[in-house]
Amino acid sequence: MPGVLLLTALATGCAGTSKPEQALPDYRALVAAPDRSDVDRKNDARRKPELMLAFTGVRAGMKVLDLGASAGYSTELLARAVGPLGVVYGQNSPLEMERTVKGRFDERLQKPVMKNVVRVVREFDDPVPRDARGLDLVTIFYVYHDLPAMGVDRAKMNRRIFEALKPGGHFIIADHAAKTGVGVSASKSLHRIEESVLRREVETAGFRLVEEASFLRNPGDPRDELVFRLKVPVDNFVLKFAKP
Repeated sequence: MPGVLLLTALATGCAGTSKPEQALPDYRALVAAPDRSDVDRKNDARRKPELMLAFTGVRAGMKVLDLGASAGYSTELLARAVGPLGVVYGQNSPLEMERTVKGRFDERLQKPVMKNVVRVVREFDDPVPRDARGLDLVTIFYVYHDLPAMGVDRAKMNRRIFEALKPGGHFIIADHAAKTGVGVSASKSLHRIEESVLRREVETAGFRLVEEASFLRNPGDPRDELVFRLKVPVDNFVLKFAKP
C-alpha cells in the first residue's frame, strides 16, 4: 500500500526535504510527551498524529507554516518536531481569531515548547508573512473545505504558498471527503470538499501530487452527512504536494 511504502521510506530517512544526514525525530516520543494536554491526547485518537507527522517528514531545523492553526493542536506537534533550531508559523485569519479561536492559541503559546512558534494573523488569501520565505513545509489540516464558504481566493492563496516554499518543499493537506460531483458545494453544509476538485486547484498553482495516505480513510463513511454528526469515523484524505 502507498502509505506503508511511504512510512518505510521515511523510516530509512529517504523522504522529506531536508538534508540526507538529518535523522527523523522520534514521532512516537513527541506524541507521548508528558507535557501535552489531556484535550490534545483525546484528539489523537481520531487525528493519528504519529502517522501524520511521519507522512509530512517534518524534521529538526525545518521552517514550517501551519495554516488554519486554530487553537494550535498541530502547530504544537510541528514545533516539537522542528525543535529549537526550527520555526513554525501558526496562521489564523482575523475572523477565526475573533469568532472561534479567541484566546486559546495565545494561551498555548505560553508553553515552553512553543518558543519557536510565530503567531500569524493574516487572511487566507495572502497567509504568508514577509519573513516566511524558503519554507520547507506548509500544512493545512481540515480547513481547506471551509475556504469556499468563507469566500477565500484559493487560487491566490495556493500561489502564495507555492512562492513561499523552497524547491522540493511540501504542501500537506488533510480534509473531509465529499461525494464525487459535489465539488465545493458542501463547504458550509457538510464541512466537506471533493478531493479531485481540491487536487486540481492546488496543482493549478504549480504543485505536483507526490503521495497520498490511507491511514485516515473510511469507506464506511457515506460522505453525505455533516462531519460533526457522523456516527462513524469521517473519510479523510491526506495529500502531499511538492514544489518542483
